[in-house]
Amino acid sequence: MGGIEIHALGKQFQINNRLIPAVCNFELQVSEREFVTIVGKSGCGKTTLLRLICGLENADQGYVRLAGHNGKAFDQRVSIVFQEPRLMPWLTVRQNMAFSLLKENDHQKVDRTVNFFLNMLGLTPFQDAYPRQISGGMAQRTALGRTLCFDPDIILMDEPFGALDAFTRHNLQQELVDIFLSQNKTIIFVTHDVNEAVLLGQRVLVMDKGSIRRELAIDIPYPRDALSKDFYNLREEILRSVLKP
Repeated sequence: MGGIEIHALGKQFQINNRLIPAVCNFELQVSEREFVTIVGKSGCGKTTLLRLICGLENADQGYVRLAGHNGKAFDQRVSIVFQEPRLMPWLTVRQNMAFSLLKENDHQKVDRTVNFFLNMLGLTPFQDAYPRQISGGMAQRTALGRTLCFDPDIILMDEPFGALDAFTRHNLQQELVDIFLSQNKTIIFVTHDVNEAVLLGQRVLVMDKGSIRRELAIDIPYPRDALSKDFYNLREEILRSVLKP
């Protein structure tokens, strides 16, 4: 089960003897198998929110609850993909992806799982390459494959395509939609790119000053045409919300 309930969530950081609010009284319900994108200006609290959800930061107030534990521990149900792939340079593509299965004793199961996602992500020809030998897009595919091998219910993504060129970014966006539709995961995807938010999410949250300013449902079927009138109108509406003083 991959539902999330966030209630009255708050986090502050102390900088130069000043308390700086990052997330403020945040409220959110995410349904199982929902794709939510969060967009906002730099410094609005998007990354801190993800870190609170996956337990990398402790909240000052409020809580995050995951619906239907299914016997899994919290850290077995949530995984995060960062903007940088964060691969281990001494391991090959295959070994990096298999690293999330270190506790699995069934080696045949590990091989089947890794082979499946290598094939899905088009990485099979590069499975024996080291991170320094592959492109940035392949490295990000490997990081995503590592998460998929782990098989979490909830995937958090913190601007994972932000550093990639436009062509690679477009291809990975389409691959992520295919993965969402086929793997039945709950995804929360943070971006500063309004176009990307509309292209990917079933629901877009506009975040500002640590809380949600606006929420819009995206009722456009996948795959989405960024040149369509409905897409353009939604993008402009969200952009106005982001840029509003």
